[in-house]
Amino acid sequence: MKPLKWLKGLVTEHLGWKLLSLFIAVVLWAMVASEPELSTFVVVGVEYKNLPADMEISSEPVSSLRLELRGPSGALRGIGDGAMRPEVILDMAEVEPGERTYEVGDGNVKLPSGVRLIDAQPAAVRFKFEHTTTRTVPIRPKFNSAGNDEYEVAQVTMTPNSVEITGPASRVAKVSAALADEIDVPARAGTFDYQVNAYLEDSQVRFVDVPQVTVSVTVKKK
Repeated sequence: MKPLKWLKGLVTEHLGWKLLSLFIAVVLWAMVASEPELSTFVVVGVEYKNLPADMEISSEPVSSLRLELRGPSGALRGIGDGAMRPEVILDMAEVEPGERTYEVGDGNVKLPSGVRLIDAQPAAVRFKFEHTTTRTVPIRPKFNSAGNDEYEVAQVTMTPNSVEITGPASRVAKVSAALADEIDVPARAGTFDYQVNAYLEDSQVRFVDVPQVTVSVTVKKK
């Protein structure tokens, strides 16, 4: 008899609150169930995880995807903002050098509860992977002498005169030099020191340590 008494108490204890909770749950369900289903489009970026430390993406990055989504109007309201924003996350844990295609679907698209993925444009994204490599290249100065017809650069000293770069192997191999920010040639003779930054023309190749370069320029009259 005791188990039956315990079960009866479990049902009847705080019965009013339990009935109120049940009523609220039914009302909320009815509200959601009665919401019209809508479709919308959102543009999202592509994120990735678990890329091995010795691998690089050498192809041009995929900037965005267009997702067609469907769900109750309440679930779609505000989608694309903050915590409600859909995400496309690709797992690159086992990549090898070469090309690989990733299908965009339920397995790698994170959506708010109640929202479904209907279509992705493009439906797949393709990446080229290469090993990371590092090499040392010279730093090349740049000068602007426009409007200065009387003076020219006679001698240049760079400190440092070389820098380490890193990135996808094929892209690093094509870099002949890093470039220093352009310097206007002074319209007078003398030796001048400039503090400038260096940069690389290939956005997928980067410096191991970003250098600041001292350029010492000796200018003479033509």
